[in-house]
Amino acid sequence: MATETVKPATGKLGVLVVGNGAVATTFMTGVLMARKGLAKPIGSMTQYDKMRVGEGADKKYLHYKDIVPLASLDDIVFGTWDVYPANAYEAAINAAVLKKEDILPVKEELEAIVPMKAAFDHNYAKRLDGDNYMKGATRQEMVDNLKKDIRDFKAKTGVERVVVLWAASTEVYVPVNEKVHYNLADFEAAIKADDKENIAPSMCYAYAALTEGAPFIMGAPNTTVDFPAMWELAEKTQMPIAGKDFKTGQTLVKSGFAPIIGTRCLGLAGWFSTNILGNRDGLVLDEPANFRTKEVSKLSTLESILVPEEQPDLYTDYFHKVRINYYPPRDDNKEGWDNIDIFGWMNYPMQIKINFLCRDSILAAPLCLDLVLLSDLAARAGRCGTQRFLSFFLKSPMHDYTKNEVPVNNLFQQYTMLKNAIREMGGYKADELID
Repeated sequence: MATETVKPATGKLGVLVVGNGAVATTFMTGVLMARKGLAKPIGSMTQYDKMRVGEGADKKYLHYKDIVPLASLDDIVFGTWDVYPANAYEAAINAAVLKKEDILPVKEELEAIVPMKAAFDHNYAKRLDGDNYMKGATRQEMVDNLKKDIRDFKAKTGVERVVVLWAASTEVYVPVNEKVHYNLADFEAAIKADDKENIAPSMCYAYAALTEGAPFIMGAPNTTVDFPAMWELAEKTQMPIAGKDFKTGQTLVKSGFAPIIGTRCLGLAGWFSTNILGNRDGLVLDEPANFRTKEVSKLSTLESILVPEEQPDLYTDYFHKVRINYYPPRDDNKEGWDNIDIFGWMNYPMQIKINFLCRDSILAAPLCLDLVLLSDLAARAGRCGTQRFLSFFLKSPMHDYTKNEVPVNNLFQQYTMLKNAIREMGGYKADELID
């Protein structure tokens, strides 16, 4: 009955996180605490969700680890890059997401996670002023240094496999340039030519990871792996890529609530979303060029769920607006407001208000864990290129826009894609349809 052969999760799994801020340290601390039995990894699908495999008399509901060979939390070894030199313990304390008593039991392990020098260009994140980066490095030197960092990390820790996860700030928006980003030869030439306009530092991380045999996950809305040259590289290296932008608060609500409107055949006149947050991400997004990258990501969700061409009476000309406001007093405690103007029978207007007082890093940390474990699984299953089944965790799912592919943004359809991929990798057939 097996549909795929998956290599076992032998040895240790290295998790190299780009960024050592609130999200990264909350993720690392939670994993270290959970494996000591001092915390629970709540919110993680790989640790909690059960799904059906088999049908009829053969039907059973199992945790993911009982269907596919996932790496254990005990096997994870962390490393990081960051523009600030503080170790993971200091960074976790500074982030002020977790209480000190929830960090202290793993202080020694966190102190041992010391950031390597980041590949960083101040023009891509003007609000960051750290000095722990490769000063004066060309794009080619960034790639070479990062590749060496990955090799050195593997040699030092003895990990068998590595996954690279971007949990750093949003870069300024980089539009896809067909002369640079459409085929691998042009992209590599641009790296060699130190093309700072078209080659973002994040692209250097992705290129280094893939060429060193590590899956790469883009947790911000950066263009990083969302273009044909990088897809070509992922196919060439036989490595999985996933992105972009962790789906944590407001977009999670949007991708789950918009299907209610669509399924019930109600009309939409407008959807206004605004956020306030005060962490480092909020600081960076206070720069208009960086916010533009996030705006493109957040705006893309509705348009593939409530499609004007499919229901012109209901979804023609609705107004969709997204705002993010930097508000330091809130730190990591993000607040999202959604005002939704809908209309029903005989065009009578109604309103829905959603106020989500969430904790950004608390919602992002389990996504980091799931994306890392499932990307590692995909690599061992021989799945390369864009991992569409991971769109459940991502705000702006990657898709082949060169072929007019429409991304799946409906949360419940994404969940079906996730379950079917796990079924296939577990030796079962995909048996749910995405209608």
